[in-house]
Amino acid sequence: MPLYEHVFIARQDLSNTQAEGLIEHFSTVLADNGGKVVENEYWGVKTMAYKINKNRKGHYALLKSDAPAAAVQEMERLMRLHDDVMRVLTIKVDKHNEGPSVQMQKREERDGDRGDRGGFGGERRERPSFGGDRPDRGGDRGERPSFGAPRR
Repeated sequence: MPLYEHVFIARQDLSNTQAEGLIEHFSTVLADNGGKVVENEYWGVKTMAYKINKNRKGHYALLKSDAPAAAVQEMERLMRLHDDVMRVLTIKVDKHNEGPSVQMQKREERDGDRGDRGGFGGERRERPSFGGDRPDRGGDRGERPSFGAPRR
C-alpha cells in the first residue's frame, strides 16, 4: 500500500486532550477503511503565519500512514467536514523517515547536523577594494571628483 504523511491544524480553543482525540479519531477512520497509522505526533499549539478563520494559533498534528487511496480520501473528506479542523495537507512519500520529525527534535539535535556553515566567528572572505583600480572614482589621480566640479 502507498505511504502518506498527513499534517492537520485544529482550532486553538481546543484542549490538548481534545486535539489528541482528533488524532485517534482520524486514525480509526483510516483503520476502518483498510489502512493503518504507522506513527503519529502531536506537535502542540503553534503560531501561524496568518489568520485562518480568525485564529492566530492552532494545534498541529502529524500522521504517518500506510493506507489505500480510498481510505485517505475518506479521512480527508471527514477532516474537511469537521468543524475543529482548519487545514489538512496530505503528501505521498516513498518511505517514512525513522525517528522523530524535525518539529519534535530539539534545536541542538537539528543544529548538529548542519555542520559549520561559516556563520559568525568563521573566516572572512576578502572583499574587493575599489580605491585604486577605478579611474571614474579618482583611483589613478588620488582624488575624488566633487559633484560641483567639471569632469576632466
